[in-house]
Amino acid sequence: MIDVSGPAIPIVQAPMAGGVSTPALVQAVTSAGGLGFLAGGYLRADALREQIRAVRQATDQPFGVNLFVPEPPRREVDLRPYRERLRPVAERYGVTIPEPDWQDDDFFAEKVEMLLAERVPVVSFTFGIPDAGVIEAFRAAGSTVIVTVTTADEARNAVTAGADALCVQGPEAGGHRSTHRMTDEPGRAPLVELLRRIRPGVPVIAAGGMATPDAIAAALAAGASAVQLGTAFVRSDESGAKQAHKDALADPGRPDTVVTRAFTGRPARAIRTSFVEQFDGATPAVHPQVHQLTAPIRAAAAAAGDPEGLALWAGTGHRAARTGPAAEIVAELWTQAERLR
Repeated sequence: MIDVSGPAIPIVQAPMAGGVSTPALVQAVTSAGGLGFLAGGYLRADALREQIRAVRQATDQPFGVNLFVPEPPRREVDLRPYRERLRPVAERYGVTIPEPDWQDDDFFAEKVEMLLAERVPVVSFTFGIPDAGVIEAFRAAGSTVIVTVTTADEARNAVTAGADALCVQGPEAGGHRSTHRMTDEPGRAPLVELLRRIRPGVPVIAAGGMATPDAIAAALAAGASAVQLGTAFVRSDESGAKQAHKDALADPGRPDTVVTRAFTGRPARAIRTSFVEQFDGATPAVHPQVHQLTAPIRAAAAAAGDPEGLALWAGTGHRAARTGPAAEIVAELWTQAERLR
């Protein structure tokens, strides 16, 4: 198994679904001494396998893969009102809103089976804790198992289930909050406070707002074994983010981020846009079905280069994200953070 504090540089590249976490980004961060992660969310098993093999062709260093843990579908929630609210926006982009697929479990079982066969060095889970049998199977296969948590209760449950390490996510994080129930409202306690509350007896990776050397040094001083950065890599050369997303992070006219369910039904931190303004607060807590409904709009907005219809995931430190090779970003942040320790 891999010790999460084992990489030469205790920087973990966050798994960012939707194409941001490319094999090239994972390889660049891993080769720079950190730990890179592929994002398995929303991918089929065969597509994820291709990415795993691409990373292995590029490096022999350990890396990780993240999966979304599915919840039972909330069929009792009527999504028709939200579909109707979305319809004018969809028509403006020339797309159709699909019917929700209540069978969608993100191909979880298929991806678990594939990852066990591939013997990936590190596997992490978001949105919950998999069955104990799944964790045991990965550990038996030699994989280190990490569970993402947002509260002390989630942390205790993850350790009891057999997690080797925890990724403790604070409210500063960009993208999805990893609450273990889609209906939960995410906590607001700052990351450093969470780190002081959570003493799980296993290594902890701190996630959320890790965009500056000061934030990295503070998280490590609060007891984290490593830090996880996502937004800091979105503008990197190896990132697969849309150009409109990269540009929005540096746009002085877009200083605000907000936690919203508007795009996927789960709370996630994004840059404020007209889509967020229009639909935030009206979105049912139903994932991944809301994600399915908004996907055509987001795809059309991406094709048009229109940031107003995109999910511009970003943490509170997004203005610090810079361009350049990911390896340089790792080296620069870590060199400066070390001086502060």
